Amino acid sequence: MEYPRQRLPGNNRLTVLFSRKKQRVLNVYCTAGYPRLDSTLEVMQALETHGADIIELGMPYSDPLADGPVIQESGGIALQNGMTIDVLFRQLQGLRKKVQVPVVLMGYLNPVLQYGVEKFCADAAAVGVDGIILPDLPAYEFETLYRSSFEKHGLHFIFLVTPETPEERIRKIDALSSGFLYAVSSSSTTGNEKPIALQEGYFKRLAAMELKNPVLVGFGIKDRSTFNTAVKYTAGAIIGSAYIRVLGEGGDIGLSTKEFLNSILGKV
Repeated sequence: MEYPRQRLPGNNRLTVLFSRKKQRVLNVYCTAGYPRLDSTLEVMQALETHGADIIELGMPYSDPLADGPVIQESGGIALQNGMTIDVLFRQLQGLRKKVQVPVVLMGYLNPVLQYGVEKFCADAAAVGVDGIILPDLPAYEFETLYRSSFEKHGLHFIFLVTPETPEERIRKIDALSSGFLYAVSSSSTTGNEKPIALQEGYFKRLAAMELKNPVLVGFGIKDRSTFNTAVKYTAGAIIGSAYIRVLGEGGDIGLSTKEFLNSILGKV
């Protein structure tokens, strides 16, 4: 069955990235306002400088259903630090003077609804955000209520699929998504310890489906080995909890980010 395709903003940085880089795309998650309220842009600049192709910026929320304990803790600290969507958009006013790689905001529906979906999309686009991930926004509600707002402001909307998602559902979600498709490596929270090598059959199945969106694998990517396994059959991988742990150690952000990404990418 053919589904109506979400329109792709041609000049969106995600679109441009995947038009030129088809393999080994590295997306790194960081929590806005962590480790300090004012460290958001510092962390993002360090990620770009040392090899991240995409930055997935988490908007902390008090009830993050898809997040494991490491990211939950970082979000709790960020909230205590005073991070809100309002504060985040103020911090991102100068984003595109400092960071050039695509930026995707990851969060949850309730704070976005409180902020106002149309206002959220407008403000995200105004500071240079390229895409949005809201894991608890159902596909039907997105399609019938909110899709037009994201498209109007040129924002990709990225859905998640799991190893248990049926093929017909994957194709439907692929049609609704744009930018990329987020393939969760297992039906658990971020930072899980399940061996990602056991999911190669799932990655092969996604590759064989010849989906319209590039596929990035997330959950459980923590080192060079798991990164290489994930990108064997997909366009790239997403690292979250492992990097948040590094930031939580309290060292110099630039140096610790460099050492961590070098270890993932195999740089000396």
